[in-house]
Amino acid sequence: MIKIKEGFKGERFAYLPDDILKAYSRNPLIQNLYIRKMGFFPHVKYHYVQKENGCDYGMLIYCTGGKGWYKIEGKNYEIKENQYIIIPQNIPYSFGADDADPWTIYWVHFKGLLMEQFIPKSHAPKNILPGDYSRVQDRLDLFEEIYNNFSMGYTLENMIYSSMCLYQFLASFIYLDQYRSVNLPTQHEHLLLSSRAVHYMQENIHQNLSLEQIAGYFKYSTSHFCTLFQKETGVSPINYFIRLKMQKACQYLEMTNRKINEVAALLGFEEPAYFTKMFTKMIGITPSQYRKRESSVHQKGASNSEREYN
Repeated sequence: MIKIKEGFKGERFAYLPDDILKAYSRNPLIQNLYIRKMGFFPHVKYHYVQKENGCDYGMLIYCTGGKGWYKIEGKNYEIKENQYIIIPQNIPYSFGADDADPWTIYWVHFKGLLMEQFIPKSHAPKNILPGDYSRVQDRLDLFEEIYNNFSMGYTLENMIYSSMCLYQFLASFIYLDQYRSVNLPTQHEHLLLSSRAVHYMQENIHQNLSLEQIAGYFKYSTSHFCTLFQKETGVSPINYFIRLKMQKACQYLEMTNRKINEVAALLGFEEPAYFTKMFTKMIGITPSQYRKRESSVHQKGASNSEREYN
């Protein structure tokens, strides 16, 4: 059986050298809770990790696609899409991706004096299901913000900011009801089907949702759902979903330095070539051309601003 810990297509992870991490961990704004390592693994077949003596850090694993498994204290658990686990420190464990349907996961190693306060009593996976008022995409955006800052964590300020944001990120799992209550509607607020469906699509922007899945979530037949959605928006549900993906892709290409295959993986495309094809069809130019064009626009704008300032 093939077993791989790291080195997957489309993976991203960031960490700091132990000596720098140790020095920063003495800072009073960092020492209570801070990141050791974090990353994103898309559709990682043969992923496997075993720690016979456990680790001195806690680990959150958030599954956004596929399946995996987790073994701790003699018990086996299945981890499915839209579930998470938090592995406690100093307890032997092992986990891995499902052979037939390997998982896509976001993960964070965390340490600090308050680390134990973020470890749940139960080892069983917990659900993070998308819904009308869920904030899945907000959570993933926060992950990206933390990741970008932590990646530049050789400065103390970036490390402090990452640690501060980590509180909210972990709280979005542990205190799920409070996290979601921010988006609860008023008693007079009513959402059209299309608005609810678009929210559901945005919450699952990293997935390859089928029409059956979207319609089924709202308990409609595919034909009736298509009719209602298209009547309200003028666009078919799947076409709208792809447009949302391409809109998000534009943000990644414009605002980050991620490689095109990484952007494709983040948006649920297993094949970068197919992502490029769909992007070109929707936007009119290739992802590389879009990035080059937007980069040129930003550089020109920055140059003009500098001349005005001077």
